[in-house]
Order: sequence, then structure tokens, then C-alpha cells
Amino acid sequence: MTKPRSLYIHVPFCARRCSYCDFAVEAVRRPPVEEWLNAVVRELELIAAERGWAEPLQLETLYIGGGTPSLLGTGVMARLVERIAPLAVLEAGAEWTCEANPESFDDALAVDWRSAGVNRLSFGAQSFDVGVLRWMGRLHGVEGPARAIAAARKAGFDNYSIDLIFGLPERLARDWSSDLDRALGLDPAHVSLYGLTAEAGAPLGRWVAEGSERLADEDRYADEYLLAHERLTSAGFDHYEVSNFARPGRGSRHNFAYWTGAPYVALGPGAHGYYPPIRRWNLRSWSAYRDALAVGRLPVDGEERIDRDAAALEAVWLGLRTHRGYPLKGDDPERWDVARRWVASGWATLDQNVVCLTPDGWLLLDRLAVELHDAGGTRVRSRRIDGAAALVQISGTSQGSA
Repeated sequence: MTKPRSLYIHVPFCARRCSYCDFAVEAVRRPPVEEWLNAVVRELELIAAERGWAEPLQLETLYIGGGTPSLLGTGVMARLVERIAPLAVLEAGAEWTCEANPESFDDALAVDWRSAGVNRLSFGAQSFDVGVLRWMGRLHGVEGPARAIAAARKAGFDNYSIDLIFGLPERLARDWSSDLDRALGLDPAHVSLYGLTAEAGAPLGRWVAEGSERLADEDRYADEYLLAHERLTSAGFDHYEVSNFARPGRGSRHNFAYWTGAPYVALGPGAHGYYPPIRRWNLRSWSAYRDALAVGRLPVDGEERIDRDAAALEAVWLGLRTHRGYPLKGDDPERWDVARRWVASGWATLDQNVVCLTPDGWLLLDRLAVELHDAGGTRVRSRRIDGAAALVQISGTSQGSA
């Protein structure tokens, strides 16, 4: 089996849980840095032993996500790569991304991360509206992203991404066009969009279930997504994946490992790893995760085997979610008919034998992926397309957001 070339490490600590968040995080005043370092290193040791890897992994990408990695403070990233070096090393030219919340990213941390070897940043801005930020529970304020990016630039970073959330409740009167202007004004290399969803385990999920809050309707959701496409592509960004935009050459190399079905290692609470044909996920609770490793046990919560049919469906879904599209075979007339109908509806383009979804088509991604798969002659036994749980989706992300 091909050894993984990508590693995701989850930091499960935040200063506060946002209203929409259902990720594997815990609100803490001071993160237990040493315990976290010991735990993720130990998990990697156990995985290497389990998989029989005699030599260190040669990593093309490393992604530190969360949670709030910037909450760990200075000195931690250098120590992390030093401690995992017997098991995994970054190749020359590797992409190393760290997520950061603007309020916990300053000049000192920027210099520290840069000197450790971090070369890509992902900032969780979400909005530039003071009322929206307060409703979300965000701590950085309207000017927080600008201050954080100024610190990044001063330290020598030129590759950074900004996250924005769209599809907010109408009553908040959020000016989505203004937020796009503010994001573009920060001159990012990359922008990731996330449509707001009401996850059952998040405060927002409870509010929606109780009837005290309402999400945007489908038309508003679609209008905001399409407006973002228009504005960002007009500003020179490539809309290279359903929820991601990048300046030429600045697409997320780490996420392409997910989107191409490559194997990857994932460490930390709630993290999902893929060792074809097995996809598995960790315990979400920090304490349960830590305690399992303390007794020498991998903190696995569950796993699934991707059989031939599931792999075929995922191949369609993954292909359609990026600008690379999905190649059709010449002897598959049913799929060609489906693709031509999509083109007539404005949902796709067809260049020779490759079908690529348009932004209107991406709004229907899950449905269209099942339709194209089924046209190949094999019906999907389950309509759930969430096997690739580590993949960024238009409705949100569970790891490696940009």
C-alpha cells in the first residue's frame, strides 16, 4: 500500500465554543500543551507500529487544525515537528498549514510559526459585522483579521486563507456583499466559504429545534453562494472546488489529498484518517482520547471499509466537487446522457469526456453525484454521501478547512 504523504493534527482547544460549532473541541482557559503534544506523538507511534512503517513518513503536506491551534502559543510547532521527526518528516517544499483565530495570533506567534517552518495560514474571520460576530460568539472583533494578517505579512507570510460563513439568519441583516469586500481588501491568497448549518450538538442546532432561530431559506443560501462566486472570480480567484477559491497556484495541496482519495494520517480527538480501504475516526472527547493513549491504546471510535460500490460513488463525488471534474468513458451512454442534460440545465460543462459542475451545479452536488453514479448501472445502497467525513463540504468542515 502507498504510504500516506499527508498528515492532519487536530488541536481540540478553544477559548470559547462558537454558536454554530459541533466540532471536537473543548473550551479551556489554558490549553494543556504538554499533554496534547505527548498524546498526538504517542498516537502517531502506535499507528506506525500498527501499519508496520519501518521508515518515517515523507510528508508533502502537514495541516494543524482545530479548534484553535494559535491558542497553543509560541514554541509548540517547532517542538511538534522535532518530536514527530522519527516518524514523519516534511519534504523540501512541503506545504505546512496552521489554522489561527485572529484574536490569538500576534507578531510573536507569527515570527515563531514562520521560524518553525509553517508556510501557510488559515484565518477564521467568518464575518466583519459586529452584530454577527457577537451572535456567533467570535472574539476577534471587526478589525481582528486585519491585525492578524498584518502580523503575518510582517513575519514574511504571503500565503494565507480567510474563512467566511454565508447563509446566516435573515434577521441578523448581515451585508454579505460588504463582507466579501472586506475579505478581498485583505488581499488573501485563498478564500473558503462555509454555508451555515444547524448541527444537533451545537447551540445553533438547539435554537433552530426550539424555533427561536431560523436559517436562511434555499434561495437566499444559493444567492449568496453565487454572489461570492461572481465577486471572487471577478477579482482573479479560481473557483477550484465547491467551497474554495484561490489565486493561481495557491490552492490547498493538503485538501487535494482528501479530494483525490489519497491515504492520509489524522491525529487528535475526532480526527478522521484514511488507510485504503479503511476510513476510521477517533474518540471526540479530549479526556477519552488522552486516557486511551495513556494506556497504550489507539483512540479509535469507529471505522468503515470502503467497498467497491462505495469507492465508485466517492470517485464520482470527489471528481465533481473540484474543477478537475469527472471523466466519462466512451462506452457509458447513460452517463453521457446525464451529463448532456446537466449541460442543458446550466449545471455542468462538458469538455471532451470530462464533466465539470458549474456553481449552480455545485449547489446540487450530492444529488448529482448519486445521479451520475446510478447512471453507470449500479444503484447506491445508501443515499448517504458522508463516508469521506474528513472532506471539506459546502455546508462546513470537519478537518483541514482550507
